[in-house]
Amino acid sequence: MSTRPCLIAILAAAAGWLCRTPVRAAEESAAAPRPMMVSEAKLPRGFPAPGPVGQVVIKQYPEHRLARAAADERRSDSSFMRLFRHIKRNEIAMTAPVEMTESAAGAGQPATTMAFLYASPEIGTAGPDPADTGVIVEDVPAATVVSIGVRGSYTDRTFDRGRDRLRDWLADHPEWIAAGPARTLAYNSPFVPGMLKYAEVQIPLTPAPPPAQPATAE
Repeated sequence: MSTRPCLIAILAAAAGWLCRTPVRAAEESAAAPRPMMVSEAKLPRGFPAPGPVGQVVIKQYPEHRLARAAADERRSDSSFMRLFRHIKRNEIAMTAPVEMTESAAGAGQPATTMAFLYASPEIGTAGPDPADTGVIVEDVPAATVVSIGVRGSYTDRTFDRGRDRLRDWLADHPEWIAAGPARTLAYNSPFVPGMLKYAEVQIPLTPAPPPAQPATAE
């Protein structure tokens, strides 16, 4: 059985709180087709709108702030609950999506971190949470990613399908190379049926170096 946290279980811990949170529409974007999805919270400031399901696109993300916690393989809900207590303790509104970043070992390994994204970089202070040093507030630089929207229950099968499509895309586009491990952006809570759940699987990109030029004879 995979040890990657299952959002159906870990988000259930916040069910009561989410019920009291006003539902807000995601930021609109006229530049990209929007997927049919249930919007339950606001995007962080400047974030691009969710991308189309099943279509590989390149997206630009602005600098942003998030709170990150490492997963504990012994408890599937440990990182979520630490982050949930962090935002409640600091009166920080929860946004969507929730980020999960996989191990650098790649597919087949458990997600190693979970992160809640702040609404803007001006909220809070970067560094360890004094009340729980296992939660680190980070400032993330702007980034380019290759992304694909996926629909279905938040399971390894759903996310692996997206990762496989992105790796195929990278193989067909040598002008780009992966700049880090894949991540999953999960937009929905346990209240949304599995068939309607929406997420994005993404790999950060950097331009490939230009090919070496052959030496010229003198």
